[in-house]
Amino acid sequence: MPKIDILGFPHFYELTTPTFSDTSPVLVFIHGWLLGKSYWQPLVQKLSLNYRCLTYDMRGFGESQSSENNETEQENHYTLESYARDLQILLNKLEIKHAWLVGHSLGGILALTMAQLEPKIITGVICLNTGGGIYLKEEFERFRLIGEKLVRMRPTWLLKCPLLDLVFSHTMVHRPLARQWGKQRVIDFVIADSKAALGSLMNSTTEEEVHLLPQLVAQLKQPVYFIAGDKDIVMETKYVRHLASFHWLFKETGSNVIEINDCGHIAMLEQTDIIESHIRRLLEKHTI
Repeated sequence: MPKIDILGFPHFYELTTPTFSDTSPVLVFIHGWLLGKSYWQPLVQKLSLNYRCLTYDMRGFGESQSSENNETEQENHYTLESYARDLQILLNKLEIKHAWLVGHSLGGILALTMAQLEPKIITGVICLNTGGGIYLKEEFERFRLIGEKLVRMRPTWLLKCPLLDLVFSHTMVHRPLARQWGKQRVIDFVIADSKAALGSLMNSTTEEEVHLLPQLVAQLKQPVYFIAGDKDIVMETKYVRHLASFHWLFKETGSNVIEINDCGHIAMLEQTDIIESHIRRLLEKHTI
């Protein structure tokens, strides 16, 4: 699998080969917290018939692990801005001039950050299971505490724990995932670098970052759409709609939110065909 060095850190990626005129924008898929590029596979398999698709593992997640002692890694390597910088370099090295970003959960927030950083390259953004902009102190403190405990208490023997893959295939989703995805979630949960997992979680959930998010969305000139699962208990639709309401598309059309029935927090696996259909429709809508 190809990899690119970005600021001294290996990044593994996959870029589909076009079998058509490559004048269309490249679709760049950004995974969420404690996940990786593999979860986009079923969706990319369908969309790559008409679009070039780029998936990659963010710094410290999936296969993008440093072979060196991570004690040298600084906390500021895991901010939204630093992850956006990594993506900026990746697109530059792959000579991608025009792209739509499709981000899941935390990856959606990164997509929004990147759209502000590179407005000439990023044509539009589609966020899956992404919302926010409201800081609830007690809830965020509890969320951060639980997340920190999960990261710090991950023994490697979990990879051999029987039936754990079955548990993960039922977690955060409305309909159970195929067991292979439960197994993949266990793997990505265990191998994620602790500094990356904790740094990205803590840096993206501060009161300052949460309050800045609506301002970021309001400043974007590109089209931005939000796809929400009606059964998502991690990112409820009311928070998705709240964040979406700051974008000009919401103000002009009344809504830039697409709600998917019978869908939890991992929309790209739970409702792959429906997500594909909506992405195609949105891209065609903005094709010149």
